[in-house]
Amino acid sequence: MTFIHDDFMLTGPTARELYHGHAERLPIIDYHCHLSPQEIAENIQFRDITQLWLGSDHYKWRAMRANGVVEEYITLGTRNAWEVFEKWAETVPYTMRNPLYHWTHLELKRVFGIDKILSPATAREIFEACNAMLAKPEFRGQALIRRFNVETICTTDDPADDLRWHKQIAAHPFGTKVLPTWRPDNAIAIADPKSYKAYLDRLGEAAGKNIDSYTDLIDALQARHDYFAKAGCKLSDHGLDTFHATDCKPLEIELIFKKVLLGKAPNAAEIDKFSSALLHDLAVMDAETGWTQQFHVGPIRNNSSRMLRMAGRDTGFDSILDLQISASGNRFFDRLDDEGKLAKTILYCLNPKDFEVMATMAGNFNDGSVPGKMQLGAGWWFLDQESGMRRQLDTISNLGLLSRFVGMLTDSRSFISYTRHEYFRRILCDVVGADVDSGRLPASEMERIGAMIEDISYRNAHGYFGF
Repeated sequence: MTFIHDDFMLTGPTARELYHGHAERLPIIDYHCHLSPQEIAENIQFRDITQLWLGSDHYKWRAMRANGVVEEYITLGTRNAWEVFEKWAETVPYTMRNPLYHWTHLELKRVFGIDKILSPATAREIFEACNAMLAKPEFRGQALIRRFNVETICTTDDPADDLRWHKQIAAHPFGTKVLPTWRPDNAIAIADPKSYKAYLDRLGEAAGKNIDSYTDLIDALQARHDYFAKAGCKLSDHGLDTFHATDCKPLEIELIFKKVLLGKAPNAAEIDKFSSALLHDLAVMDAETGWTQQFHVGPIRNNSSRMLRMAGRDTGFDSILDLQISASGNRFFDRLDDEGKLAKTILYCLNPKDFEVMATMAGNFNDGSVPGKMQLGAGWWFLDQESGMRRQLDTISNLGLLSRFVGMLTDSRSFISYTRHEYFRRILCDVVGADVDSGRLPASEMERIGAMIEDISYRNAHGYFGF
């Protein structure tokens, strides 16, 4: 039997029945990813498997470094495609029990039809076979997306983006809907006044107005929010260290904003107050437009100063931040709920200690208006692996409603990471199937259980986001 076989990760008869009978063939809704809209619009043709696999994958970069591979094979671009791929092939055997081992071989099987295990002995054969296929039209970017039966993609886009590539995709449809997602992190990032002022210039140009006050900032963001809504945007997303919910008066926020415009760095208390005010105002915009808001909470980024200087930002030197989130998160959502301005909300934690915290936080503000209005999101980043997925499924089952969960996403820059949806669905079916086989769920309710698997895999997301 090959490694990636029909019943991969399905350990019992009911798991196999649920996966093959209910989850396997459903379309994919990838409601949060980091694919490049330009690369989608231009229907990118990859030069080789190295570009496709290793061009921007910090998961693989971290593994290569841990295996003793120096940076010239990773981010510095001083080695050719084969040399880089060879180093990855040398690393793969050492990734056993890391999710990269599963993802690598799922992608080889699903995209290229290759059953061989990647190793130094098979590297040249696999490299050449993949490259020959990538030269064909059916392996260009849009075809790769369609290969996975992806119905909808939501990219991640700054409020200042003109969305030109989304417009081009809409004008030349290829069978998958591609929508923007509003990611206003740069509008909140006042710690560096010089870069923030440069960003305000970009935002003001996009909105067609000068931004000289906090009121101007809100007006500009509202104009761009409306622009995104007209382009089909249904979701916002925030990357946070923790929630911010400090009380502050409007005059205080204006003074902090003016201070930053004058080039003076704000202190920690001022950053917290500004973040509290702007996150609230942005959440109100989402509620009034009927969007879903997402909060990804808990990374500490670019921790190696030496590698930041050498390789730049976001190259694989991030980790889990350990901050308290419960009190501020509950205050943040309580104010919105009290004002009648709480949008549908998905919460993602990077620190595993916060799974239960976030699940109970979500439960505080469900109001019966929408099934699963607030819920714990999928395992994210360092938790996007088998034990993280199982932990997330157990947490939402114990403290919420698994049946209402909107399911998996890729959170990826790769055109072939849609195997993560398969990976998730197999784990979901294995978890639920094991409960049936052990008597924890009644075998007499298999029709309902099968429908639940279909809901989590596809239908819940389709209805919840309003695509």
